[in-house]
Amino acid sequence: MVHLIKYKNSDEIELLRQNGQLVGRTLAEVGRNIKPGVKTITIDKIAEEFIRDNGAVPGFKGYGGFPNTLCVSVNDEVVHGIPGNRELKEGDIVSIDCGTILHGYYGDSAYTFAVGNVSEEKRLLMQRTKESLFKGIEMAVAGKRVGDIGYAIQHYVEGFNYSVVRELVGHGIGRNMHESPEIPNYGRRGSGTKLKKGIVICIEPMINLGKRNVYQCDDGWTIKTTDGMPSAHYELTVAINNGKADLLSTFDFVEELLTLQKK
Repeated sequence: MVHLIKYKNSDEIELLRQNGQLVGRTLAEVGRNIKPGVKTITIDKIAEEFIRDNGAVPGFKGYGGFPNTLCVSVNDEVVHGIPGNRELKEGDIVSIDCGTILHGYYGDSAYTFAVGNVSEEKRLLMQRTKESLFKGIEMAVAGKRVGDIGYAIQHYVEGFNYSVVRELVGHGIGRNMHESPEIPNYGRRGSGTKLKKGIVICIEPMINLGKRNVYQCDDGWTIKTTDGMPSAHYELTVAINNGKADLLSTFDFVEELLTLQKK
């Protein structure tokens, strides 16, 4: 519903950018500690401490009753995995979704990490899911429509016979974690809400190696693929602008770390 969209002025966009940068740095801090044998609750505690040390509070903790700082989703878990005593294993992929609240605004970003050496199948799923996010971001400009973003993501990943989760979507963000408009990762070109300067959105493809069907676990949070195949999830926050999207969050910190780890 267009009339519910909260347009952001330049000052608000800068506050959202501060959150986006902090979330990016938190994901890198988490990534530094992802290795076989590490418990998911351990990386959750690392993230919470890092966020609080930087003057913010975790955006997810207590949100809708969610108990932790991070959503940690392993292999066939798509999103909203609850950290606990599960140990990461060599060959796992793990999607980390992180949120912050700083100066009354939210930050939100997600990245899928490899635990040790992963199969080529999983590596390509991660690579192509991340690429699809940037295909979507290319469409996140004034004058385009929400359906253009979804189409770009869907068209790209379905070319590899992957599937797009339909039940979960990206969203607007600001003083609330989830604002209008919703940003599906599928759609028709030229359809949906028209994008205008001042809209800030989170684009977050959730892409399955197998079929698109998912279900919610008994914990009331964790979403898993019905066929048990792995899923990848990447998310960035962008402000709609003329000509090119303004990236408010970043993978730069994570990718600097991953480059160093390879050396």
